[in-house]
Amino acid sequence: MKNSNSFSKLLPVLFGFFIMGFVDVVGISTNYVKQDFALSDSLANLLPMMVFLWFAVFSVPTGLLMNSIGRKKTVVLSMAITFVAMLVPLAAYKFEIVLIAFALLGIGNTILQVSLNPLLSNVVRGDLLTSSLTWGQFTKAIASFLGPVIAGFAAVTLGNWKMLFPIFAVITLASSLWLIFTSIEEQPVEGKTSSFGGCFALLKDTTILMFFLGIICVVGIDVGLNITVPKYLMERCGIPLEQAGWGTSLYFIARTAGTFIGAILLIRFSPRKFFILSMVVALAGMLVMLTMHNLWAILVLVFVVGFAVANVFSIIFSAALQKKPERANEISGLMIMGVAGGAVIPPLMGVVSDAMGQVGGLAVLLGAMVYLLFCAFSLKKV
Repeated sequence: MKNSNSFSKLLPVLFGFFIMGFVDVVGISTNYVKQDFALSDSLANLLPMMVFLWFAVFSVPTGLLMNSIGRKKTVVLSMAITFVAMLVPLAAYKFEIVLIAFALLGIGNTILQVSLNPLLSNVVRGDLLTSSLTWGQFTKAIASFLGPVIAGFAAVTLGNWKMLFPIFAVITLASSLWLIFTSIEEQPVEGKTSSFGGCFALLKDTTILMFFLGIICVVGIDVGLNITVPKYLMERCGIPLEQAGWGTSLYFIARTAGTFIGAILLIRFSPRKFFILSMVVALAGMLVMLTMHNLWAILVLVFVVGFAVANVFSIIFSAALQKKPERANEISGLMIMGVAGGAVIPPLMGVVSDAMGQVGGLAVLLGAMVYLLFCAFSLKKV
């Protein structure tokens, strides 16, 4: 009976990860917005910057907010903001309005990512946390790969790709109501009240700093591939955006499969060895992909890279939370602040792409992969 009760609490929390995956619609949206408004890569990539910039601004304050109002209420707040974000593009379709909508999506997603991961630790504890976080990422990946599919369906069948927003709004509302009516016990925060200075002081711990930079890199890779794969396919294979968008869906299908398998394997295998193997495969796959011109070869390698990096975020995040479990709220805020890597790396890729083509933009991600391989070997020190 106890296990059944725990499972009933776990389900609405895991479904929250599905809402978290809505942020990845920025990838295919960037391509549609670029096409609709005839933008350059540099200008179009302002869209993901507007999403992920807020991870640098709101992550630590959200960690402090959780100490005051609790994790569950913070998650519900994030979903309310996400719901509003989904309605904004329907009011007026202008580039400036789209930027505002995705800024709200970024703010809501920041608050959600900071609060939902620690909330999961109130439902699942101990050695199962890494695997449970990976199940959460598996749920997020389902939403991520469905985004381009729904956008394509909306464009072809409903006549406008923007019709994905009301669909996402309804799902967000349902998720928030499910969580509101689920009882989850939270442990009160003990000790002195945290401050901004106290949170950032955690970065003096070299291990926490390494994890923080690792999150920046893995999110930069994720967002960079999400945005660039369709453009790379159009450049290399000469196919239209409606077809090239399936490259993004394939990437997220790979991540979905990778997180599903990873959630099972991480129960039995060392996260460090799993991490090392993942990054070796990802690096090899990316290097080979940059030499390819054949459509199917590129798609296979997109799948390989997506599959390989699928569990890296969960491994890093779990290791960080377990490093100082008594400071889980603050550490969660710091780690999610690293998601701002999605606002740093894509604009850099855009500048390089404008100068050297999409191969140059994707090559930027190789440096991030090398750093993650260093993190993987360093994980033994944790």
